[in-house]
Amino acid sequence: MHVFIHCCAIVLLSMCMESFAAAPHRDVMIDVAPNIKLHVIESGPSSNEPVLVLIPGWRLPASIWTSQIDIFSSERRVFAIDSRSQGESSKTQEGNTPEERAMDLNQVLLHERLDSIVLVGWSQGVQDVAAFVEQFGTKRIKAIVLVDATISSGAGDIADHPKVAAQQFERLDIYSSDPKTYTEGMLKAIIGHPMSPQEFAQLVAQAMATPTAIGEAMLVSDMFGRDRSGSLCKFDRPTLVVASSTSAQLDDLKVMATKFPKGHFEVVQDARHAVFVDQPIRFAKLVRDFIGSVLRQ
Repeated sequence: MHVFIHCCAIVLLSMCMESFAAAPHRDVMIDVAPNIKLHVIESGPSSNEPVLVLIPGWRLPASIWTSQIDIFSSERRVFAIDSRSQGESSKTQEGNTPEERAMDLNQVLLHERLDSIVLVGWSQGVQDVAAFVEQFGTKRIKAIVLVDATISSGAGDIADHPKVAAQQFERLDIYSSDPKTYTEGMLKAIIGHPMSPQEFAQLVAQAMATPTAIGEAMLVSDMFGRDRSGSLCKFDRPTLVVASSTSAQLDDLKVMATKFPKGHFEVVQDARHAVFVDQPIRFAKLVRDFIGSVLRQ
């Protein structure tokens, strides 16, 4: 009976969301540093609702968030960012670290005068959110959503998880030798949602827009660079950790959620690493319910 009710609720929510007309998407280029422009997808009406700011994963474009932009832009402004050296943003040999990307994000918020946001980071974007909180605090943040990645403790992760670290360095060698094949395999591994050959080819091409040497540097800095675990205590805003049920880090994600002063933890079934692509309705409901609970406090 409970399963039937839950399934009906999901269907009704899906129908309700589909009844909203997604707002038009606008492409904006924002200067964030000398000779560095970020491409941002902006959508939705001005309102009193907190603005949703979406940060993608390693080498992937802002458009990876299209389903969430469409869902949420009926009710609030939404910004999805092509991080530096990704998508249509400027490519640069310097500053491809979470710390520099956090400064880029701060410039976007200043440029757009966004002082009430829900900050969402996925995969590599989790490190960017941690770096942002470490540097700029949470005064403009109403809530935080971290999707399927833990905050890195830098070199400590190598010592704590040597086999995982060894696997990552082995994969880096494969990536440097054959970036396109590696990228295709990566996307098939992290996204279970069916894509047409054209959609898949486009996503591969967008990921390949990041030069390989830059991609290597980004990944090393993301996973094994600075220890960002000290930022955990600075997350003084409600923080939702969303995990895929298939995540190899599932236990670590659950533990991380308990370390936030106002942490919450949710698992999404039948989804791979890109949970918001595989289960867009379920993910949106989790985020919408979470934002609602924060605003009611």
